[in-house]
Amino acid sequence: MHPRIGLPVVGMVGGGQLARMTHQAAIGLGQSLRVLAASPDDAAALVARDVMIGAHTSYDDLETFAKACDVVTFDHEHVPPEHLRRLTAAGHTVLPGAGALLHAQDKQVMRARLGELGLPVPRWAPVASAGDVERFAAGGGRAGDRARWPVVVKAVRGGYDGRGVWVVSSAAEARPLLASGVPLLVEEWVPLRRELAALAARSPFGQGAAWPVVETVQRDGICVEVLAPAPGLPAAVAERAEQIALTVARELDVVGVLAVELFERTDGELLVNELAMRPHNSGHWTVEGARTSQFEQHLRAVLDYPLGATGMTAPAVAMANVLAERADGPGLDERLHHLTARWPALKVHLYGKQPRPGRKIGHVTALGGADIAALRRDATAAAAYLATGVSAEVRHR
Repeated sequence: MHPRIGLPVVGMVGGGQLARMTHQAAIGLGQSLRVLAASPDDAAALVARDVMIGAHTSYDDLETFAKACDVVTFDHEHVPPEHLRRLTAAGHTVLPGAGALLHAQDKQVMRARLGELGLPVPRWAPVASAGDVERFAAGGGRAGDRARWPVVVKAVRGGYDGRGVWVVSSAAEARPLLASGVPLLVEEWVPLRRELAALAARSPFGQGAAWPVVETVQRDGICVEVLAPAPGLPAAVAERAEQIALTVARELDVVGVLAVELFERTDGELLVNELAMRPHNSGHWTVEGARTSQFEQHLRAVLDYPLGATGMTAPAVAMANVLAERADGPGLDERLHHLTARWPALKVHLYGKQPRPGRKIGHVTALGGADIAALRRDATAAAAYLATGVSAEVRHR
């Protein structure tokens, strides 16, 4: 407990924008968020008071950090699982636990477990050679099967925002990847209508809650937009997606926020693509767009408080990420000045990161009526202006 305020101390490993926004939510709950950051310049370290500088790969740093926390949680999934097991064995509360988090760290473990649960995943297999990839593309090498290219090769561990994922059209293309020595798996290439995300939360008590299913728009493997609720999604499909997320949370014993990234096939079927056991980019819209944000909900969950309502505060919400593109032109302060004059209804979140090409430095949220197309135009135009400093719509006054 915090000695001055008498409330639990939540520690978050990682000092990025997720920890920064969780810190903002913690203030409203009277909590004192403790952050393990890699650098004083990390997004959360710039705003949180209780910051320890250390490495998430160092057990000694993790143990020192945990000693001042009632519960330890994460803004990324890169902490070695053996460290998490040691922390738990030493009496520290770690949520989600190592057993659950492994399914977000290891794609092979995740695919195998979801298959055991009867949940829909793409056809997949571990591979160690070009021959394995060839046989997979041929449907397992059965007589008369035709090879189905392309296929998707993925690193079993690590990789995000399009990293660690390769689409290959022949076994020869996969050979250099296999030669790297990185454990790989191969998946079928899925004909997509779009990508969706189902966000849910679960507490140690077992209470679960889910937000409306959203559409995520990807560019070069990076999420650039989120539309809530997913436009035109049949109610039965949305319910199925929410049930998948709640089932995963329950069966894998997830505590906290869980994001289930889904493929909506061209035939309308859903397939689970990835899992994240922390606040997630697909849920940033909830800060203004839901009764309880994903960041507040994550804190409620790991503290075993009753979960908050997840209904929307507006009929539709569009969120656009700000991916920095230009170092020249007007500075960020001037861009923000003109943006807020041009779009006073939009909500802007900047992460305190130094802009560099391709870096995610913030997001913009638009809320309104059922005209999601208009909200999307405003959010993407504003995000583009923050990213580049150039916009045909903005007039300097």
